[in-house]
Amino acid sequence: MSTDAQQDSRDGRDGSGNQDFQDWQRWHEERIVAVAAPHGPLSLTGTHWLSDYPDGRIPAVPGQWRTGRDEVVLTGAPEDGLTVDGKPLAGEAGLTADRGPIGSSRVARGERRLVLLSREGQWAVREFDPQSPARHDFRTIDATPYDARWSLEGTFRPYDTARTVRVANADGRERGLGLGGEIAFTLDGTEHTLQAAVEPDGSLWAVFADATSGNSSYRFRFLRPGAPDEDGRVKVDFNRALLPPCAFADHFICPFPPPGNTLTAAVAAGERNRIDA
Repeated sequence: MSTDAQQDSRDGRDGSGNQDFQDWQRWHEERIVAVAAPHGPLSLTGTHWLSDYPDGRIPAVPGQWRTGRDEVVLTGAPEDGLTVDGKPLAGEAGLTADRGPIGSSRVARGERRLVLLSREGQWAVREFDPQSPARHDFRTIDATPYDARWSLEGTFRPYDTARTVRVANADGRERGLGLGGEIAFTLDGTEHTLQAAVEPDGSLWAVFADATSGNSSYRFRFLRPGAPDEDGRVKVDFNRALLPPCAFADHFICPFPPPGNTLTAAVAAGERNRIDA
């Protein structure tokens, strides 16, 4: 085999692997753009739990935010400069948790977006500011180039009933993490499993750590395989291991890996760390 062919084989770019490499490169570039977007994760400057502000007044966030039974009531005056659904707020507005893209959140103040979050019955207001220092300091995402070795065939084994485990979160609080089954795969002759949640569209989501975590990569990462086929087969592609949102802003509440999701192997693939200028 020629030197060029050997290099292509190592990079996963030989023959049929060429398309896989190109797809990964496109995915990586799109991830950088999405992270650096005006209301991407780098723009999060605060997560304010309303239980910490009994009077509904959050420093540096305009308006009064009061929790109701199934909603939050926001009271604003013209001088607050708030808009709800694109219209200036002068009075009250009933709000529920935002589900869509940050840029389409109901409440705004100029370029800033004020996003309602609900977790386990607790409400929070998140502030996304395109002028955040983190967004302006960001340069790129350090990621290992595509290697076919890390694209594995796996099997999803659903649980008979969904489970919830309590895990620590990045903000120091413990919360429930829903799990729908486990993904089994073989790496270097050894079988491993990852507990995973099942998303509404059938795709999977796993929070994992490995022997590189906290050393050559961030302390934990996300893996988002597609939906398994009817036989439970699923692609486990660590080339697309993701940095969690809390790698980009300290105000995210990312869950840590559940028990059993710390791999003994070193997964030298996927996104590794954020790089700033």
